[in-house]
Amino acid sequence: MKFDKNTVIGIVLLAILFGLYFWQVNKTNEFYMKQQKHVQDSTARAEATKVKPVNAKEVALADSSAKVGTAATFAKAAFGKEVFTSIENKLIKVSFTNKGGRIKHVELKSYNDYNKKPIVLGNDSAFLTYSINTSNTSSATTDELFFEANPVVKNNDNSQTIQFALKDSAGRIINHNYTLKEGEYTVDWTIDVQGAGSLFTGNQVNFMLKSTPVQAEASQQYERQMTNICFSENNEFDYISSKTDHQFEKPVQWVSVVQQFFNTTVIAKNSFTNGNLQWKRAVDSSNVLGKVTASLQMKIPTGATATIPLQMYYGPNDYNILKKQADGMAKIVNLGRDVYAFVRPINMYVIRPVFDFFAGFVLNYGWVIMLLTIFIRLVTSPLTYSSYLSGAKMKALKPELDGLKKKFGTDQQGFAMEQMKLFREAGVNPLGGCIPALLQIPIFFALYSFFNSNISLRGQSFLWSHDLSQYDVIARLPFEVPMGFGDHISLFTITAVITSFAISMYNMASTPTQDNPAMKYMPYIFPFMMLFFFNRLPAALTWYYTVSNTLTLILQFIIQKYIINHDQILAKLQEARTKPKTKSKWQERYSQVMETQKKVQDMKEKTKKK
Repeated sequence: MKFDKNTVIGIVLLAILFGLYFWQVNKTNEFYMKQQKHVQDSTARAEATKVKPVNAKEVALADSSAKVGTAATFAKAAFGKEVFTSIENKLIKVSFTNKGGRIKHVELKSYNDYNKKPIVLGNDSAFLTYSINTSNTSSATTDELFFEANPVVKNNDNSQTIQFALKDSAGRIINHNYTLKEGEYTVDWTIDVQGAGSLFTGNQVNFMLKSTPVQAEASQQYERQMTNICFSENNEFDYISSKTDHQFEKPVQWVSVVQQFFNTTVIAKNSFTNGNLQWKRAVDSSNVLGKVTASLQMKIPTGATATIPLQMYYGPNDYNILKKQADGMAKIVNLGRDVYAFVRPINMYVIRPVFDFFAGFVLNYGWVIMLLTIFIRLVTSPLTYSSYLSGAKMKALKPELDGLKKKFGTDQQGFAMEQMKLFREAGVNPLGGCIPALLQIPIFFALYSFFNSNISLRGQSFLWSHDLSQYDVIARLPFEVPMGFGDHISLFTITAVITSFAISMYNMASTPTQDNPAMKYMPYIFPFMMLFFFNRLPAALTWYYTVSNTLTLILQFIIQKYIINHDQILAKLQEARTKPKTKSKWQERYSQVMETQKKVQDMKEKTKKK
C-alpha cells in the first residue's frame, strides 16, 4: 500500500470536513440546549405564580411539632442555637458543632488546595451519626439534636479534650468525648452511654456515614479518577472505585473516603459487625468529587451503660503516617493493586527506599527523580547491554539484510528463511533488542502508581512545572482535544515524545528497509499515542520518561561509537559462520513452518501460471 500526493490531500480534506461537521453539530446542540433551558425556566416561573403562597407561621408550627414528636423525651434538645468550638495542634484544626455533638470539618495546616487555601476535609453534608430510641414508638438521629458543649480541657500530655452531653427527661445520658493529641491527625472519639438498653434496640448501634469529598487538586477530572473508597473487612484491605456499592458481611475495622492525596477515615476499635456502602463518582462541573453513604452496624454488650471507642483520621495519604494508624491503612497509598499488584514489591522494596534515600540529601524533587532514573538504568544495565550488543550486530548485518531484501523482493517467505539462516550463522538473537522495551513495562507501571500516590511530590516545583504531582502546562487551548489530550499542552510530555521518536529513528537505522508502509511506520505509532496518553499524567512521570529516553540515546551512542568494535563484530560473525551450527528446537520448528509456507506459496504461483 502506497500513499501518493492525491491520497494524502484527500485524507487531510476529509479530516477537515469531519472536524467542521462535528464543530457545527456541537454548536447546534449548544443552541438547542440553551433554548430548551430558556423554555423550562419560563415555564417554571409561570407555574410558580400559580402556587398558593405558603404561610410561614403554619410551616414553622408544623415543623416544631414534628421535631418535638421525634425527639420525645429529648424534646429540650430538639431546639437550640448552633454553636461552634475548635481545638487544634500544629497539624490540624478541628471544628465542632453542638448540633449532633460532632466534628463539623477539619483544616490541614500544612497543605493548601489548588486555590492556595488550606485543605478542609469534611463539610456540612459530611458526618458520622447514629440513631437512638427517643421513646417506645419514635427514634431520632443524633445530628438532629442539640448537645450541651462543655469547655475545652487541656491535659497534662498537651492533648485537648472536649465533651458534648445529651440528656433526656428519663435520666438517659449520651456523652461524646473528643481528644486531640499533639502531632496527630487522628481525633479519638469515645461515646459513653447511660441507658443503652433502651436507647439501642437489640444492643445494636446503627451508624450512618455521609461524605462528599471536594476538589483539592488542579485537575478536577484526574482527582475524580483517583478518588475511591477503601476499607478493612475481616482485617483484609479492599476498596471500590468503579463499583457503586459493597455489602459488608464480615467485621469492618475501618472505612476511608480517599482522594488523590488525602483521606477521611472512620476507625472502629471494636469493629463494625456488618453494613453496606454506596459510592457515586460525580460527573458534573461542580467541585464535588463524589458522594458516599454508608450504613454500619455495631453490637454492644448487654447492660445499662456502654462505651464505644472510635477514631477519626483527617490527613494526608502519607505511607509513613498511615502505617502507624489502624492495620492495613498504609495500603490506602496505591503502590500497585489488582492486575498491577505485581509492581507493589518493586515500589515497596526498590523505588520507594531509593527515592527516600536521594530525597534525604537532595532538596529539589526533580533532581531526585533524575537520580532515581539513573539508578534504575544502572541496575538494569547488564540486561540492556546485551540488547545493545544485539542491536550492534543487527546494524553490522544491515547491508546484507538490505541485499537479501532486494534479492527476494515481494517473496516474504523466502526472505524470512534466508534472514533466519543469516541470524543463525552469525549467532544473532533478533529478539535481543526487545529487552529494554520489556523492562520498561513493569518499571513504568510501578512509577505510575508511585508518582500518582506520592504526596511528597505535591506542590513541588521543577523547571517550568509548578507541581510535579500534576501535569505541567505551558499553554492552554481554547477547546478540548479528544482522546484524553485535554485542553492544555504539557512540555514534559512533548520532551518525552520527542526523545521516544529519536529512539525509534535510531533503532530503525539498524533494521532492513521495509516496503510495507504499515511496518515501516509502526515504530513511530507508539510515540505518537504517548502524546495523548501522557498529556494528563503527572509531570514527575513524564520527566522520568524524558530522562530515561535521553539516557538510552546517550548509552546507545557511547556503546555503538566507543565500546563496540564493529569491525571486530563482523570478523566474529564471519568466524561464526564457518563453525557447524546446531539448531534449537524453536529454530527447527520455525524453519519447518517457513519451509511449509514457502512450498505452499510456490504451489500457488505454479497454479496461477497454469
